[in-house]
Order: sequence, then structure tokens, then C-alpha cells
Amino acid sequence: MTVARSFSAGDTRRHVVVIGAGAVGSATAVEALRAGLRVTVVEPGEPGGPQATSYGNAGWLSSHSVVPPALPGAWRKVPGWLADPLGPLALRWRYLPRATPWLLRYLASGWTEARVQRTADALRALLADAPALHAQLAAEAGVPQLIEQRGLLHAYRSREEFEGDALGWRVRGRVGIRWEEWNDDELRRREPDLHARYTLGIFVPEAGHCRNPGAYVAALARHARDAGAERIAARATGFRIEGGRLRAVRTEAAEIACDAAAVCAGARSGLLAAAAGSPVPLESERGYHVVVEDATAGPRTPTMVADGKLIAHWMDGGLRAAGQVEIGGLEAAPDWRRAEILHRHLQSMFPGLATVAPGVPSPSVKHWLGHRPSMPDGLPCIGPAAASADIVLAFGHGHVGLCGSARTGRVAAQLLAGATPEIATTPFDPRRFS
Repeated sequence: MTVARSFSAGDTRRHVVVIGAGAVGSATAVEALRAGLRVTVVEPGEPGGPQATSYGNAGWLSSHSVVPPALPGAWRKVPGWLADPLGPLALRWRYLPRATPWLLRYLASGWTEARVQRTADALRALLADAPALHAQLAAEAGVPQLIEQRGLLHAYRSREEFEGDALGWRVRGRVGIRWEEWNDDELRRREPDLHARYTLGIFVPEAGHCRNPGAYVAALARHARDAGAERIAARATGFRIEGGRLRAVRTEAAEIACDAAAVCAGARSGLLAAAAGSPVPLESERGYHVVVEDATAGPRTPTMVADGKLIAHWMDGGLRAAGQVEIGGLEAAPDWRRAEILHRHLQSMFPGLATVAPGVPSPSVKHWLGHRPSMPDGLPCIGPAAASADIVLAFGHGHVGLCGSARTGRVAAQLLAGATPEIATTPFDPRRFS
């Protein structure tokens, strides 16, 4: 990696402030340094720490996750999901008045197959080659072992259940994604611990996974620091813009004079985007995870099951299950029953987890809650803010934040440097909501 190693008070390079040191912010900082920019990262918490969304990510580098969560007819399923205590969607009813506009836009975004296809075409450009891009970043950051590309598995109870997802797979096929079908015998051979109710596997060879997202993001942030980025432990609060040009980023402590900035603050990016003239409908899709330490059963291939809408795979530290969605905003206290639901689903997927030999201590189970920053149309915001083109917005990736962070970091850095981005950013333009 060829980057400037340090800067001084007389440094004349274009100075950019990256707000946020999560997966997107850390990748943006690394790529901005690679582009020859002077970089300051503003982040109040420890990069990759438990407070960060990246810390509890499911770990999938699913370059095939191009289908938005809402598909045609989803509105018919929502009441059933909400009524099912084990279902994939939960709603804090006190939050409903605030969430309703976002939920309506969310359902409308997948109202027709044509809309879904447009979203898939855009996301494919952002996610293609994600495992390889992350492998390169991990190697540069000194943690190559954290990125693996061994494919990902979707498990179904029957062919009829798979055909219920036919639209999504049809859309994936149109953007060039290929997969293998594993029949019941092959699935048993490949995944002997998986419950026998699953009789069909859809294996996507191109995809990969991260063994420890928190440690990976921490390594990227450390790599950026070692390559010359300065970090200020503070919360960004706004901007000083004069004549359409950014002059400074305001923080709780002081202003930081700069030439450009990137807003990569995840689910807390909304107020900053509004301060930059681009109010957007950003919402938190609250996600829980559970980690079973010293688990005795689990998947050979990172696996998502269709009936539970959750992902399970081995990570450093144990077997992690993550997924499902709770709509309740940023401030509501965790409802750890949602994590217990994940645990019960996990035990149902792998019956061996529920069996403990006499005299053997039960494995310890850890719970976690994080906030996926989500836009209602399933596409992140990547592009200049309305009040100043010097401010680049890069957030709102929903369920593909870790996967999409590598290319987003490259595109954000190109925009900060005034270069032509390597992919078309029109589908991600924040102005689409104005």
C-alpha cells in the first residue's frame, strides 16, 4: 500500500475528515490515504468495539445480497410476522407513528418486480467482488485470516419453500449470480448437524465471510492510523459551510478545519446529513445476535435458513446467530427476548446444541444489539450533500454494510479526491429522496 505516512502543520494536501470509524468509515479512511489525501477520523467510540454495528454483524460477505428486503406482496406478510413471537420482524408499538412513513416507503420500494430488479442492478455493482476486496484490505491490515471465501448456503425445508423465493433468485440470476443446488442427500453429507427438516440447499460459491467483524474493523482503523490518519475521539455535530464550500467539521469539542468530509456514521448519520442540506429517511433496523461459546454442533458452511430468516456460522469465539429485524429507533432499551428467540431458532436448526452430556457445563451464551442503518428503498446513500459537494454521504447500507463497505470506501475516497467514481453513483444519490 502506497500512502503518505504522516502530516505536519505545513501539510498542503487536501484535508478530509471521515466521520465514523465503522466498516464504511475505516475503509474510506484507508482508501482516502491511498488517494494521497490527508485524513482525520472523528469517532467517539473505540473502532470495532461492542458499541459499533460492525462488531455484531452476521459476518456474511454476500455479494449476492442484491434483493431488497421488501418484495411484491410483502405487505400481506407483515401482519403475520408481527403477530408471530418467533417471527423475523418485531415492532415497538410506541415507535409506530414515527416509523410509519419509512415502513410505507419500504413496502413501496419492492412493489413490483421491475423495481426490485433496478435495486438489484445497482447493488450488484456495489457488492460484486466484495470478498476479494475485503481479502485485500485484510491482508494490508495484517489480518488476512479474518476473511474467508468458501461460499454461503441457503437452506430450505422443501422445494416449495424455495419456489416461494423464486422472484429473488430469478432477479439474482439476471445480474449474473450463479449457484448450486444440493439435494437432500448432498445437504446431509455437507451439513450433518443441520436438522433433517431442511431438504434443499442453495450454495453460492462466490460469497465469503468474516470470522470476526469487530476485530476486522478495528484492524482497518489501526491500519489507517499507522498509514498517517489522525483520530479525534469526539462526536461530530455539524458543519461550517460558506458559499457552498466546506470550511470545517464541528464536533462536541471544537471545529476541525478541512477541505472535505465524509459522513460514515451509520445509523446516526441522519442529523449530519440534514445539517449538510440532505435530510433522508434513515431508520435503524435493530438487529440482535447470540454467540454460543464452546458450541458442539453447527454448520460446515455459513448458513441462512429460510424459515427463521437468520444466519449461523462459526466465528472466533463461538457459533454466532444473527438476523431478524426490530423497528424501535435508536434510544429504546434492548429487548433481550429477541436474542433468546435467535437462540431457540439456532437450537432448532442444530439439535445437537440442545444436548449437553451429564457433568459437562452448558456453553455460555452472549447477547448483543446493534443498529443497521437502513434506507427504505434498500439502497445506501453515496454521493455529495446538497449544501456542499465537499461533503460526501456514505451510509444506509442496511443488511449489506460490512459486505458493501470495501467498495463504498473506494467510491467515497474517489469522490473526496474529485475523481470519477469507479461505479455509477446515480442510484445511490441522496437527492433521490428530495
